[in-house]
Amino acid sequence: MSHVIVIGAGFSGLSAACHLAEGGCQVTVVERHDGPGGRARIWEQDGFRFDMGPSWYWMPDLFERFFRRFGHEVEDFYDLRRLDPSYRVVWPEGDHWDVPAGLPQLRAFFEREQPGGGEALDRFIDQTHQVYDAATQDYLLRPSLSLGEFVDARLLGELFRLRMLRSMASYARSSFSEPRLARLVEWPVLFLGASAEDTSAMYSLMSYADMALGTWYPMGGMHRIIEAMVSVAQARGVEFRYGESVERILTEGGKVRGVRTDAGETAADAVLASADYHHVEQELLPEEHRQYLPRYWESRVMSPSSLLFYLGVEGELDELPHHTLFFDRDLDTHMEAVYRRPAWPDAPLFYACTPSATDPSVAPPGHANLFILVPLAPGLEDDDGERERIYSQVMDRLEAHMGRILRDRVVLKRSYAMRDFVADYHAFKGNAYGMANTLRQTGPLKPPLRSPKVEGLYFAGQLTVPGPGMPPSLVSGELAAGVLLKDRAG
Repeated sequence: MSHVIVIGAGFSGLSAACHLAEGGCQVTVVERHDGPGGRARIWEQDGFRFDMGPSWYWMPDLFERFFRRFGHEVEDFYDLRRLDPSYRVVWPEGDHWDVPAGLPQLRAFFEREQPGGGEALDRFIDQTHQVYDAATQDYLLRPSLSLGEFVDARLLGELFRLRMLRSMASYARSSFSEPRLARLVEWPVLFLGASAEDTSAMYSLMSYADMALGTWYPMGGMHRIIEAMVSVAQARGVEFRYGESVERILTEGGKVRGVRTDAGETAADAVLASADYHHVEQELLPEEHRQYLPRYWESRVMSPSSLLFYLGVEGELDELPHHTLFFDRDLDTHMEAVYRRPAWPDAPLFYACTPSATDPSVAPPGHANLFILVPLAPGLEDDDGERERIYSQVMDRLEAHMGRILRDRVVLKRSYAMRDFVADYHAFKGNAYGMANTLRQTGPLKPPLRSPKVEGLYFAGQLTVPGPGMPPSLVSGELAAGVLLKDRAG
């Protein structure tokens, strides 16, 4: 039995651990924090429970696929609720849309906003459904170890037929003449770490996931998924060592022989690192075993960082649904400050999540749980003054939308931004989501799952394939484990 050490207990690390244990390996997960989750950790204080990272549950079929692989159903572990409305969008004109759940209702909504919009949505859903199925049943599940995996006449033919090699922005605008409808169908690609202008239309699969598959919430919070995955892993004998930080990956003769942590050395036949890829390469390996020079990483297009506010509020927030997107300022101006001319934004767009609107357990009685996210350029100098300036702007606009004062009712407040991402996750440039899924950073053009320099070293997570997000991280762990198991089998 091979002993494999998995570094990190986030989504990709837990997924890898489960698949490796199922494949017959002895697995030890080493996690520097006091509990599992990585970016999906929780913070609890004064009766409030905050999901610190992911808050959108999309692509429910991929979560079902994961748990069924190990003989379970999602409902064995948590109660999943579909949100209706899926979310709210606040526009610059001051009005807002509550985007309905379910395609019939969504079709009627599109028809009201644009004559012929219902038929246009039908065409869009049909095309993106084909892309989604092709991705989640085939292309997303390829380990992307070489370009040869994607020299595929069927894939290229489909991409050309559906015109998926243009940008997502171009695709959205050609599908819908009403600008706000176009914005509505293109915004989900922001989860992939790049603007719609810089993201291929093949990632319209995100729009299909949004509109056709819906927005969901696991009662108790997103950490319930992590708890479920830990349960699956432990049932297969996976050992977890929390509060232990890896300081070095040990090698001998070009092969992995274990890790050194702040608690000592542990021998292993292989190491699968689901921690930040850049950190593992540049800090945990000797120079001769690194694939990339620092200039490679500096040339990468990283996903945004984020300024987060975790707020405990006295009283209810009945004016806000579970998810609210504040597109009440110019999106392109904000994207300019994130991607092209990095700076703290003057008039930031932001997202507000009120999980207590769905789940009373995340706040004390008579209180509300409010999570706010502002996308920022990675690598900015973190500054408390800028944090507070943006907090003031965000609260002004929240209060204007709600029609009443909010900040005087905030009884708990915590901010979190670039320096925190670096301190807690060794995140390169303080990024929040990993490497952007631009066309030049897709599939085999990302850092690979297997090290070409060190035998027995593998990678998973948001800086490698398939990319950012919870479902892709599940797949990343599975793919890395699959490559490792195949290599061990000879």
